[in-house]
Amino acid sequence: MKKLLSLVLFVLACLYLAAPVFAQVEVDDPEYYTKFQGQNRSINVHNWGDYISDGSDEGMDVIKEFEELTGIKVNYTTFATNEELYARLKGGGALYDVVIPSDYMIARMINEGMLEKLNYENIPNAHYTMESFLNAQYDPTNEYSLPFMWGTVGIIYNTEVVDEEDLGSWDLLWNEKYMGEILMFNNPRDAFAIALNRLGYPMNPENKEQIREAAEDLKDQKLLVQAYVMDEIFDKMIGNEAAIAPYYAGDYLLILEDNPNIGFFTPETGTNRFVDAMVIPKGAKEKECAEMFLNFMMEPEVALANMEYIAYSTPNQGTYDLLDEETKENEVLYPSQELLDKTEFFVELPTELNLYMDQMWTEILSTDEQYSKWLIPIVMILAIVASITINLLRAYRKRKEKDYLQTMDQLRKQL
Repeated sequence: MKKLLSLVLFVLACLYLAAPVFAQVEVDDPEYYTKFQGQNRSINVHNWGDYISDGSDEGMDVIKEFEELTGIKVNYTTFATNEELYARLKGGGALYDVVIPSDYMIARMINEGMLEKLNYENIPNAHYTMESFLNAQYDPTNEYSLPFMWGTVGIIYNTEVVDEEDLGSWDLLWNEKYMGEILMFNNPRDAFAIALNRLGYPMNPENKEQIREAAEDLKDQKLLVQAYVMDEIFDKMIGNEAAIAPYYAGDYLLILEDNPNIGFFTPETGTNRFVDAMVIPKGAKEKECAEMFLNFMMEPEVALANMEYIAYSTPNQGTYDLLDEETKENEVLYPSQELLDKTEFFVELPTELNLYMDQMWTEILSTDEQYSKWLIPIVMILAIVASITINLLRAYRKRKEKDYLQTMDQLRKQL
């Protein structure tokens, strides 16, 4: 029994040492947020576009609130894709204190030594992290990241343009009926994941052959695609400039506010589930100020303001507890377990496959075959010209035949 007890205590001790230390500090202690007041400190924050509450919806201006509370100035800039963010950090030309990449990119950054370990004594609000988001595959020791938002990918469509019988699968993005009405992700990981799933492969490709087949499928799709987009999807779908687009579920809710003719579905074969998390790049000059910013972002009321502005799902238990039942039951924000069972998280791919996917993506974008807004009018004009030409030739032949018959009739009369 003593040996068994010792073994249990040893296992518990190992688990304790492996887990992050979430300091239980009074979060509303005014001294916590005022320690840098009057010191002229600043941090550089790099985030996705439209991914923080700015007060434009009459909600909280998060950055302004943080600056006034702490005296720390925030230099805030945005990026459009994980790959764009990675290139900036890897190039060393941009110095950031806080960035918010997605799961697979965080794993890549950890593996390449690009992130600082977090000091949880400076982030007491870390304890609000939902248990289901701890020890994630992209950060198994919880040492480098704090989850910010999560969600799934689906297809957004215009209900007045798209026929109901065409819904249900990723095939809608390859449907020739909607040529010129289709938008596509402007980043390789999301685009390839869709093609891979459509072909029956995992969204995390296992070899170059799968990537090559997906690339061929994306090349076939290109002639149908009006544009490759990220944040541009809002203007195009709201303004009825396009009718179909794969995108993140939360953005559907935002687009729906401005265009009531917008629908959404999750493809029956499954989709991607993602987590965007806050991290501190290696060599950040203001690490402690950055950790204070992370702590502020984990305040339940602040995280709620961000969630309401972005319309994504929260991994913050304190924020989730503030939600009304209608929001909790919204299956776009909080899908059923049946749907979640069909989702896949992106994982960090081997370097060889990453490079090959990037190579294939460049090849796809550089091919000349792509839908042009002038293509359909030109085809119509050519069809009209061809029709007129055929009719003229027919009329000419009929007239020649008539002249020939008249001539022969005159000859017969003379004879």
